[in-house]
Amino acid sequence: MTNSHSLISAWDNEKLVGIGNAISDGHLVVYYPHLLVHPDYQGKGVGKMIMEKMQEKYGHFHMQMLTADGKAIEFYQKVGFTRAGQTEPMWIYRGDEH
Repeated sequence: MTNSHSLISAWDNEKLVGIGNAISDGHLVVYYPHLLVHPDYQGKGVGKMIMEKMQEKYGHFHMQMLTADGKAIEFYQKVGFTRAGQTEPMWIYRGDEH
């Protein structure tokens, strides 16, 4: 996260409750790899606020990209993202939580 183009955090007093980052060329393309909200704060506007802050910076870019699955799909649709044509997500993933 330290080499991200942007990093936005959300706090409840001293408690970190949300974080999101962006990787970008700074001009045309931005990729949002992480948007994490503490389960106790989900559905309370924290993720929406983080994405609004990202849109303030990147909303005019030619291409904004992210990968969403599960319940995240509905969230990202609510904040304006749509499926990219007939693209098919593909990856090499070395985790076990999906």
